[in-house]
Amino acid sequence: MIKKFYIPVLCIFCLLFFTADIIAQNCDEEVEGPRGKMEPWTKGAWETGEYRNLFLEAGYSQAAIDAKLKKAFYDVFEGPNRVYFEVEDSLAYVSDLKNKDARTEGLSYGLMVAVQFDKKEVFDKLWRWTVKYMQHQEGPSEAYFAWSVDPKTGKKNAEGSASDGELFFVTALLFASNLWGNDTGIDYYAEARRILDAMWSKDGTNGVRNVLNEEHKQITFVPHDGGYDWTDPSYHVPAFFEIWAEYANDGREEFYRATADTARVFLHRATHPETGLTPDYAEFSGEPHSRGKMGDAFRYDSWRVPFNIAMDYSWFAKDREWQQQYAHRFQNFLYCEGLETYVDQYNIDGSTPDWILPAGGFQKLRHSLGLVSTAATASLMTTHPKGWKFVDEIWDAKLEPYEDGYFDPYFDGLLYLFSFMQLSGNYQIITPQAN
Repeated sequence: MIKKFYIPVLCIFCLLFFTADIIAQNCDEEVEGPRGKMEPWTKGAWETGEYRNLFLEAGYSQAAIDAKLKKAFYDVFEGPNRVYFEVEDSLAYVSDLKNKDARTEGLSYGLMVAVQFDKKEVFDKLWRWTVKYMQHQEGPSEAYFAWSVDPKTGKKNAEGSASDGELFFVTALLFASNLWGNDTGIDYYAEARRILDAMWSKDGTNGVRNVLNEEHKQITFVPHDGGYDWTDPSYHVPAFFEIWAEYANDGREEFYRATADTARVFLHRATHPETGLTPDYAEFSGEPHSRGKMGDAFRYDSWRVPFNIAMDYSWFAKDREWQQQYAHRFQNFLYCEGLETYVDQYNIDGSTPDWILPAGGFQKLRHSLGLVSTAATASLMTTHPKGWKFVDEIWDAKLEPYEDGYFDPYFDGLLYLFSFMQLSGNYQIITPQAN
């Protein structure tokens, strides 16, 4: 009786073990499909002037692509669930609705979208609101921006800055200067230079410092004491520093190019060697930086990392060998987790965190649109056929409430819009135009 009982159990155990092993092996294998392997471009748009349209390569029609892109912009900026709001006749802001505030993150994203879509009126309204309610006009933080403002009252929820806001503001303004010139009501270049010149004047007085840590040539978490000596991997956007080197014309071109190269090396160190995941916060060495329950896991901030790396690849392709390897690791990890079921928070080794960061009153893991979107942009760099499946997933995705009622048209919506722009070849370096 003993033998009859244990032998079947042992067999079942062996079968389960063998099956699990087969699944683990299969998820690492290449998938087959009629579109074959991805073929990433070997040169960036800065050199070629060309931008890849992966949706077109995937077999979708240009008319359908244009319609989806138009719909994505409409949903975020014009539709019933928009996050863009016009006020006071000539001003507008972007709101993080779930947190009931306006953030430099959202305002700067809105400016970048507006200049990419050649919507000068939208850009100008957003910039006027930003200057009026967010930008410090005097004192130690002069020209910097309060990272959170109550859009109903115009009062600052916080006086300090988040470095990614200044990063996006400067880049969007330089693009606006290139596209529209500086004599149509706003001197975009002068506004960008004001931020940059002020940035370089910060010497620690009252704890206010440079957005860039000058010793490490890396962007800071915040340009203030307490956040000046560590960083956020999603703030490392090498392509933007290349843009500063080309168009800021402030005599610091070598520093900006060095910062771009340092950002690339930092991302090598900050990404997990197997999963490709990054922590939300990091030391300048790339090691996770923990602040209580925050920082050492892959969460909302980190969703932006694959998008930023893909942008750098698309625009400059200076680190293409490593970037291709990264994209393969990252997408392969998510694919192995389940293409339609991978979740939005992990420890960087791929395990489940002990604590889940809440959002909008919900504390749960979900298959979030924002990550679905940015994960798809990694397909610009991959060589494996799995990349097509991520492109298909964002193509089929919709900006709508989840089954439990949670809805984030702000972060999910903006990352979806940016990613669709990138994958359709509509997120571009804006060079000086003949105005």
